[in-house]
Amino acid sequence: MSKIVVVGAGLGGMSAAYELRETLGPSHEVTLVGRGGAFGFTPSNPWLAIGWRDAADITMPVAPHVARRGIAFRSDGVERICADESAVVTGEGVRLSYDYLVLCTGPHLAFDEIPGLGPDGHTHSICTASHAQQARNAYEAFLANPGPVVVGAVQGASCFGPAYEFAMILDADLRKRRLRDRVPITFVTSEPYLGHLGLGGVGDSKTLMESEFRKRHIKWIENARVATVRADGMDVEQLDARGQLALPTTVPFRYSMMIPAFRGVPAVAAVASLCNARGFVAVDSHQRSTKYPRIFAAGVCVAIPPVEATPVPTGAPKTGFMIESMVSTVVRNIEAELKGEAADYEGTWNAVCLADMGDTGAAFVALPQIPPRNVTWTGVGKWAHLAKIGFEKYFLYKMRNGTSEPIYEKYVLAALGIERLKERRTHG
Repeated sequence: MSKIVVVGAGLGGMSAAYELRETLGPSHEVTLVGRGGAFGFTPSNPWLAIGWRDAADITMPVAPHVARRGIAFRSDGVERICADESAVVTGEGVRLSYDYLVLCTGPHLAFDEIPGLGPDGHTHSICTASHAQQARNAYEAFLANPGPVVVGAVQGASCFGPAYEFAMILDADLRKRRLRDRVPITFVTSEPYLGHLGLGGVGDSKTLMESEFRKRHIKWIENARVATVRADGMDVEQLDARGQLALPTTVPFRYSMMIPAFRGVPAVAAVASLCNARGFVAVDSHQRSTKYPRIFAAGVCVAIPPVEATPVPTGAPKTGFMIESMVSTVVRNIEAELKGEAADYEGTWNAVCLADMGDTGAAFVALPQIPPRNVTWTGVGKWAHLAKIGFEKYFLYKMRNGTSEPIYEKYVLAALGIERLKERRTHG
């Protein structure tokens, strides 16, 4: 019997635990360690922040669901990884030895890198369900006395999609309330142009996003570096294409939601030989640590270089499709090793993103994520809005019922009419 510890009970960690149990059967021990006892469906956080979902709609307790699949669960998190000793120490000081460690920890939100940024400062976040709930409470108060809004993503951010979603969902909600005329919206982003998305653009995403923002009367500042955030304004330095300061400005706001840069979580980042300078896990094409052969990683905690250099630093996003691919690669390689076979399964880092726009939506497909690509495709329509809702319902069903079936591969790409473009996972 082998002992497998999965760290992180989010999109990647829950999926990994279920898939390991389903693939390996009951003869191996699978332990899931999360920080806190709840799972939250992160892609729905923009809806929660605007009041289109309640927290109970998109969260659930982890322990009873994983227990039905014979998966042990600890909610005290991991405080230390003893990589040279094949063990982790939990928040309560419990030492768990492992034969394989699967890291799906997600990010540490680097609000501290900009004065005044974040829920403890003057902006809100939708990166976690609790942050989205705080953003919602503040939004409800804002509606009584509306004014300027600033939405966007700061320098070093890699998760741009939710910022776009939030800006357009906010616009749609304010229009429904007949308050849009009282709320100027400015989108502040570190991207070199709208629709860059940390991907160097997907198809004609630049024209698409500029058109959507113009239709919604959303102004934007690109190539923006946020210097400080105060209670009533954001000090922004806009750079030109050469990285030279072009226009310092202060953007006033009464309400703001900004996506921060990410770092690796402290317990992971503390293992210097495991990570890059930002604390993300360095892995090979098999999702295996380049330093420790019994450690695998999937999801946001994985080190992926930027697609290209930009005047203001931007990171590469890790979408749900990519995370599922990573998870399946990890599980297949662990299974192969346990059978005494070559663990040489590889996953292709592809990007498929469904973005809600409030009353319509957009889909972005980049196969692979890093150019040059075999496929670059963008589509807009009501169907994308409905597909995002369907994705939410199905993924939550998976988490509640313990199935590991990949949602994107079988359903989303087929819905987009490009099933033939499914990623290939090869062996040998």
